[in-house]
Amino acid sequence: MSSRNAVLAQALQLPPEERADVAKHLLESLDEPADENVEAAWMAEVERRLQDVDRGTAKLEPWEVVRERIATRLRTTRK
Repeated sequence: MSSRNAVLAQALQLPPEERADVAKHLLESLDEPADENVEAAWMAEVERRLQDVDRGTAKLEPWEVVRERIATRLRTTRK
């Protein structure tokens, strides 16, 4: 049995809560470190959008309309 299969077999013997914790740590280990420039760019974009809302220049839509558009798109792509 390969070491991968042995580790998997052992992990599957753990209680569900511990398996979830192991899975969480494994997934986190695949994430690359956050790029500070990306974080700053997102914050600048959020600020810009908030200013657009405050100025009344943003095009806003009711959640019900957006939700229906998303649902329609999902229905058509799943067929």
